[in-house]
Parts: sequence; structure tokens; C-alpha cells
Amino acid sequence: MNASVIVELVYLLSATLFVVGLKRLQSPATARGGNGLAALAMLLAIVATIAENQILSWTGILIGMAVGGLVGGVGARFVKMTDMPQMVGLFNGFGGGASALVAIAEYLSYTGGPGAGTAGVTMMLGTLIGAVTFSGSFIAFLKLQELMSGNPITFPGQNIANGLLFAAVLATAVMALGVGGTDPRTMFYALIGLSLVLGISLVIPIGGADMPVVISLLNSYSGLAASAAGFVIGNMVLIISGALVGASGLILTMLMCKGMNRSLANVAFGAFGGTASVDRASIGQRPHKRADADAVAAELGYVNSVVVVPGYGLAVAQAQHELRKVGDLLEARGVSVRYAIHPVAGRMPGHMNVLLAEADISYDKLFDLDEINDDFASTDAVLVVGANDVVNPAAREPGSAIAGMPILDVDKARRVIVMKRSLSPGFAGIDNDLFYMDHTLMFFGDAKQSMADLAREVRELG
Repeated sequence: MNASVIVELVYLLSATLFVVGLKRLQSPATARGGNGLAALAMLLAIVATIAENQILSWTGILIGMAVGGLVGGVGARFVKMTDMPQMVGLFNGFGGGASALVAIAEYLSYTGGPGAGTAGVTMMLGTLIGAVTFSGSFIAFLKLQELMSGNPITFPGQNIANGLLFAAVLATAVMALGVGGTDPRTMFYALIGLSLVLGISLVIPIGGADMPVVISLLNSYSGLAASAAGFVIGNMVLIISGALVGASGLILTMLMCKGMNRSLANVAFGAFGGTASVDRASIGQRPHKRADADAVAAELGYVNSVVVVPGYGLAVAQAQHELRKVGDLLEARGVSVRYAIHPVAGRMPGHMNVLLAEADISYDKLFDLDEINDDFASTDAVLVVGANDVVNPAAREPGSAIAGMPILDVDKARRVIVMKRSLSPGFAGIDNDLFYMDHTLMFFGDAKQSMADLAREVRELG
């Protein structure tokens, strides 16, 4: 068996592992193993590619693998859960940038340009999508890291300007292929610059509420860029893996949009989210009921069923381990404890699932919106921890900023307890009527400390 056959077999094994790994990501119980299989698939693909191209010097390759592995490992180990969306955004950007560099290098290897054939078109697509992903992902990172405003940044005629910019990108791509009599190299450099600007202009008008969708969409872009790079260099495993990432990212994006009852076009061009237009003086002025740890423990400790709704505030406070203690103490008293997960809770898809898994909360206690929503009417008590928009009854009111968005119907439970620092609005920037209902108790404070206090009080119940 010659070397080329072995390389192709390794590519086939790598592609198979990608598919199996992606399949296993659909469940929290198998996601870690699936991620490991996908990582192994990528390692095999890298080794096979190096062997196929008969690299003369391994020094640079090994240094690159070591540095990249170190950065990835340190990031995965030490980046906090609340900062995970930023890290994913950076990874998307690096993936798009790497794909763009492959396409750029291939283009520059042609003295007079590649022409308007298949090779040239794929180089233009790889450069365009990769550059847009690179710059757009870094804007998403800056917004999530609060290094720039998370509010929509808009100006009059912005959508028209973006449309004209996209048309200019397409025109320069065509001219970079040697069509139109201009210097192809100059047009190619213009394509790179305009694509980077397009990535920035597409993300700056998107507000904080839509960041989970943006991260997912940019992930899809990075996959498409990788697939285009695979066509450029004729690498089958890169085509397959890129297509898998692109397709799965797009499917996840559409599911996220469905979870907010929004169209993808509305996310991209609606400038939704942030709190720039909120009249903060009117928020929190209505009468509401407060409770301390002792009162909340009594509400939760003497009932039959409790549903916990985690939100971004739980992640910020890193209170998941304290929450686990409270859940265990309630179950020891015979209380049924379940966890309701909204599809857009947190700042990235699956954020709450990963957060609860980190505290070793059993996967069979986690229920998504469709599975548990009908049960709230027969639930004794709901504990909302740091969630806001996903439990806001305003979604049922026509004309509301979140009208039609599927929410967890926690207000239908006998008792609702909300743990928050304050009555401040969520990402949508609107007040939450749930906080002022007669059967709602507001338990203010840092979620981690409040949860620790609650665990102590539940432990002391008779």
C-alpha cells in the first residue's frame, strides 16, 4: 500500500470522526466525547496533510502546533464560563482568518492571476468569507468583552450603505479575476480591505440580545470559509469538515432565531438589543415583594415540586455549585427538582447546559422549553436565577419589543422566586412584569452568596 493511499484512508477516517463527533454533540451526556473525537479528527487531518505534501522542515510546523495547542489549552482551562462566548468569537475569527490567508496565498502564487475559472472563484469566496468572518468575529468579541458598546451602533441609511458595500466587494472580486481591464492584484487587495470593512459593518448594528445568534452565524461563516479553502488547495477533508461546520452552524442559527421568534434578516438588520433607548427612571418603580433567604427556604422546602430557571446572572456569579447544593438539599427533603433551559439563555448556544454540567447536575434533570413549559401550571415553586427576558410575560403582548418570543411560562406557577441583583432590564431593554406580580418574591443580592445563604437556611429547616 503506497503512501498516497494511506493518506486518503486517514482523510476518510478523519471525515468519519468529524461526523460522529458532531452527532455526539447533540446531547450534553455525549458532548465531551464528541468534542474529543472531533479534535482527534483534526489532528489526523493535519498529520496526513503534512505527510502528503512532504514537508522538508518540521521545525516551523511543530512550533506552530505547540504554540496553538498551548494557547487553546490555556484558554479552555482558565477562561471563565462567562467569557466563553468571547473565546468562541475569537476562535471563529482565527478560523476565518486562516482560511482567508490560504486563499490569499494561492492567489498570489499566480503571476497574472488565476483567471475566472473554478480556482479563481473559490479563491475569491475564501477571501471574502474568511475576511468577513475575521473582522466580524473580532467586533463580536469587543462587544461581548465590553471593550466597545454592546448597544446597536447605527446610522441613517446603514442597510443601504451595507448593500452598496457588498456590491463593491462583488465588483472588486470580479475585477480581481482579470475582468474589466484593471490591475487584478490591486483589485484583489481592495477586495481584502472591503471585505474586512464589510465584516465590521455587518456586526456593529447588532445588539447584545442577539449575540448568541451572531456567534452561531459567524461559526457557520468560518466553516464555509474553511470549505472554500479546501476547494482552493484541493483538500477533501477540509471541504468536508468546513461544510459540516457551515451547515451545523446555520442550522443552529435558525434554531436560535426560532427560539426568539425572529427572522435571520431581523437579527442581521433589526438593530435589536442593548439598553440605549430605555427610560431607566421608570424601571423598578412599581410595588414588588422582597424576601430573604429564610423566607425563600420556607417557600421551597415545604413543597412537592420546584423548577429552577438558570440565566446569565448565574454564570456571572459562578453560583452553579451553590445551586447544586440547594438542589441536593431540597431533594433530600423529598422535593422534585428540575431545571428549565431556554434555547437562548446565556450568551451562547448551550451556555446553561454547560454551566450546570460543570456543577455535575444530572443531565436527565435538564429540560428544554418545549418539554417543560406545560408543567409550570402544576408546579409549586419556580426559582429564577439571573434570567430576565426569557421569562418576561411581555412576550405575550402585541407591540412589545419581544412580542411573540417563546418564553418559559414561569408566571403560571403557584409561587415564583426571582434571584437578581436589582430590577434592571435584560438585554432587550424592557421592564419585566413578572417582578411585580402578586405571587412573585424578589430575592436580591449576589447569586453566589444568596445561594449559599439559601443552602444554609434549607439545611436548618425542620
